[in-house]
Amino acid sequence: MKFLTLLSLFALSLLAAANASEKPNFLFIIADDCTYRDLGVYGGQAYTPNLEKLASQGMKFERCFQTSPMCSPTRHTIYTGLYPVKNGAFTNHSHAYDHVKSIVHYLKPHGYRVALSGKSHVAPKSVFPFEETRITGEVAKEQTIIDMEAVDALMSDSAKTGKPFALIAGSNEPHTPWNKGKEFRSRYNTKKLKLRPYMVDTELTRKEYRNYLAEISFFDNEVGQLLELLEKNGHAENTMVVVVSEQGNNFPFAKWSCYDSGLQSGMIVRWPGKVEPGSATEAMVEYIDILPTFIEAAGDTPPEVLDGQSLMPVLSGETYHHKDYVYGLQTSRGIFRGPHHYGIRSVRDEKYKLIVNLDPDAEFYNTINRSGFFKEWQSLAAEGHEHAQAVVNRFKKRPAIELYDITKDTYEMTNLASNPEYAEVVERLSKQLESWMESQGDEGQETELAAFYRMGAGNAEYKAWAKENGNPIKSKQ
Repeated sequence: MKFLTLLSLFALSLLAAANASEKPNFLFIIADDCTYRDLGVYGGQAYTPNLEKLASQGMKFERCFQTSPMCSPTRHTIYTGLYPVKNGAFTNHSHAYDHVKSIVHYLKPHGYRVALSGKSHVAPKSVFPFEETRITGEVAKEQTIIDMEAVDALMSDSAKTGKPFALIAGSNEPHTPWNKGKEFRSRYNTKKLKLRPYMVDTELTRKEYRNYLAEISFFDNEVGQLLELLEKNGHAENTMVVVVSEQGNNFPFAKWSCYDSGLQSGMIVRWPGKVEPGSATEAMVEYIDILPTFIEAAGDTPPEVLDGQSLMPVLSGETYHHKDYVYGLQTSRGIFRGPHHYGIRSVRDEKYKLIVNLDPDAEFYNTINRSGFFKEWQSLAAEGHEHAQAVVNRFKKRPAIELYDITKDTYEMTNLASNPEYAEVVERLSKQLESWMESQGDEGQETELAAFYRMGAGNAEYKAWAKENGNPIKSKQ
């Protein structure tokens, strides 16, 4: 009898392990400061064979967007399923509200090990209690290196125990400094590179663009390594792989802007047996939709508190439409060497993009201004170079309202806001943007001025500013 009891317990344990293994694993791979248009898989000049292979095995999203063109707000949004102002991390180098829940809280009760390796850039730990598998110490001062050995160990242990995992692999590429892709630079001929129309053609610009593209190839190689580890540990067939390019690069009009070069993202999803290989969709989706997708794929119903909508109907091919509008938010307080009051908001439908600059009288600037290539642009502008003058002036000074026909003006170079023919479009999109801001508790400029209270007194940029201007956090307390 005792033997039969033990046998029954053993059978139950096997059944539990089998049931656990039926839940899909999640491998979420995120780049850092990568403009999606530069990826070879999206028609760009960067060599990305691993991403191209992945796209042939899954679904490529042609119109995926994030809400904020900055690292920290982007990650807070993905992991909480809440837009930046609502989760509290709408400025860079920030933290979420203590009451907010994250992917860990939603997936762990379903038996998942929820781990992060590489770049984190989220806080506090109570909101993001990831099982961390990342290199620490002097070799990874910024905690941004994906620890492939630790990832291998996690996947191996999951294969043995049947316990599913949700792993976030946060690359630091192609974030500046562009110094990790040296082995790939020989693939790029600087003289043959095609620059974007919002760039000024100089030798240094081409060199830096080459270095950046090589860094994308380095990221692509990381993607390849992670996919190989899935295969090695027998997880390839039962893992939803999601790769995203994050916000735009460190050239003007990309990162820290609400133009599509800053807000639009590449996204590829592979899920054998669930997603058609080699498929693509033009459904408008947002990063905010990723967490509810994971929750539903894990067998649960996404809670109504989340701002996003599950992508499962898109992934299954049930629908080719997801959203009518996507939104953007840039808070300049907290960015390195940036202004302390230059907020930007945007809304985009399938044809038009409306951008609202909350303080158009102010000058926009950030760490890009100190780069060698931008200093060259400024020198050329001062010498009378017309294109350089136009680019530099547009970067520094922007009108209150910008409107672009995305279908005709891919790089958003021709502002239609003052054209009376588009007055109805401006009015419609303005109302849509106002409605979204109201739903988020976003008060525009007032929210921008309150950004320091989300950064925290320990933030280095805040401390430097407070030393000269007083301590608004302390005075408020």
